[in-house]
Amino acid sequence: MPEHSEIVRILAFIERHGYALLFFWVLGEQSAIPVPSVPLLLAAGALIRGGRLAALPAILCCVTAALVADTVWFQLGRHRGRQVLRLVCRLSLEPDSCVRQTENTFLKYGMRSLLVSKFIPGLNAVAAPLAGHSRTPYPRFALYDCAGSAIWSGVYLGLGYVFSGQLERAVGYASRMGSNLVVLVAGVFALWLAWKWIERRRFLRQLDVARITPAELQALLDAGEEPFIVDLRSGLADSAPLIPGAVRISPEDLAARRGEIPRDREIILFCT
Repeated sequence: MPEHSEIVRILAFIERHGYALLFFWVLGEQSAIPVPSVPLLLAAGALIRGGRLAALPAILCCVTAALVADTVWFQLGRHRGRQVLRLVCRLSLEPDSCVRQTENTFLKYGMRSLLVSKFIPGLNAVAAPLAGHSRTPYPRFALYDCAGSAIWSGVYLGLGYVFSGQLERAVGYASRMGSNLVVLVAGVFALWLAWKWIERRRFLRQLDVARITPAELQALLDAGEEPFIVDLRSGLADSAPLIPGAVRISPEDLAARRGEIPRDREIILFCT
């Protein structure tokens, strides 16, 4: 059958290049190249079940590749800090909340977040630079990063091992669809992008607040005005200079500490 021969060719290619393919594919994905590793890990898991690849070397290739890429992001986060976080988040369709949400997740769970970060696309992109920005010692980061990479690769290799039969049927069905499958996937992805863009525009329209530039705020202070400034930056920004007279309150504590905010002064919220 044609689809069966297609499956054989795909699995033979993965078997032939095996561990090198796993290493460079995972290295590319963790370096922010859009090449998803999950399909390859599932296929490698099926080959492990057939005895054509070994589980431990496969996991070691994935862990080593992820550590190499994450070490680069860790060092960028340590030396460039929030610039790197903003760059990564700007690539998403939700840059307004990306930095704050990921920082809050890291603050809540600490280095333990690295154990599951590779399963969460948004967190995976910023976990390593966040760890570097938080001044975490590199050996501690490397330990958690390796553990998280081993868990991530082991789970998908295991799924490929368990569902190898279903995987072969899925590949056969995809080969029968041919170019129609590419069109379908591209259409679904385009619809998802359109929905995220519409949601973002709707969110921005709902923000019925006046904006003030740093220069305008400085001019206001120089003129003797006394606005009440609330610094909403997360805990990772604690080392950043505080605006004179500002009170630092996290967004999560804003409701609980609303009594600290006066009602007879102009309120200015500062965030990044």
